[in-house]
Amino acid sequence: MNLRRKTYEILQPDDGTSVLSRAFDWLITSLILISVVFVFLATFDLPPRILRLLAIFESVASIVFTVEYVLRIATADFLYPQGGKIVARVKYIISPMAIIDLAAILPFWLPMFLPGTMLGIRAFRLFRLLRIFKLNRYFDAMKSLGEVIASKKRELLGSLFFVAILMLIASLLMYSAEHDVQPKVFRNAFSGLWWAVATLTTVGYGDIYPVTALGRLIGTFIAFAGIAAVAIPTGIISSGLMERMQRGKGEIAKPNDCEQERDRLIREQVKQLKNISEKLSEIAENNSTR
Repeated sequence: MNLRRKTYEILQPDDGTSVLSRAFDWLITSLILISVVFVFLATFDLPPRILRLLAIFESVASIVFTVEYVLRIATADFLYPQGGKIVARVKYIISPMAIIDLAAILPFWLPMFLPGTMLGIRAFRLFRLLRIFKLNRYFDAMKSLGEVIASKKRELLGSLFFVAILMLIASLLMYSAEHDVQPKVFRNAFSGLWWAVATLTTVGYGDIYPVTALGRLIGTFIAFAGIAAVAIPTGIISSGLMERMQRGKGEIAKPNDCEQERDRLIREQVKQLKNISEKLSEIAENNSTR
């Protein structure tokens, strides 16, 4: 078998037919989970020896993820067979999973070419947490959720647009009601956005709150509106998951339906053969009596 083809099959999620593919899946999954845990451990005051071990593991994991990324680009023409190798590789590079793969390895390589003391580079290292999304390739639950969000993106964007408009209206109304009493808190129409976010999401931190009767009345309506606003995208995703589950059950039920139909046809054929044999027996008996 062609080496690139074999490499492509190993890189793909295991379908139960390849030991090498299963081993590769477990390797990548383990590296992802351990590296995410180590990102959190690195925020503690650990002994220098432990930090060196974490750095060594991070280097090994990043190199493995880099090799995986390069191999996936090299075998992209098997994933996208139409259009040639260059088109296939471009398609893969701009795909969401490839972007996640690239963002997961850049924090390791960029400090080698840019000044490591830059605050932006240090903050960019937090992109290592994006490795958790690489698990989307290997877990059906995450894959199903991603497919539902993709299929319901228009509805979700519409609901998010509604929430954004509601936040702007809430901020403007609260500014009108509270600016004269709390000029330092509600300085302009946009200063109430933090309050609107905390209220619409029903979090209610309490750091900014209305003190006038009109402001509290507006806050009451906004809080109730927030319950509906949060429920809309939740309901969209829930309905999408239910639809996908029903489709899955339908697909599973199809083979059973075929088996039931086959059994029914067999029973009918057996019944017809039995009737034919009985008629032949009757004809034979009549002939014998004659």
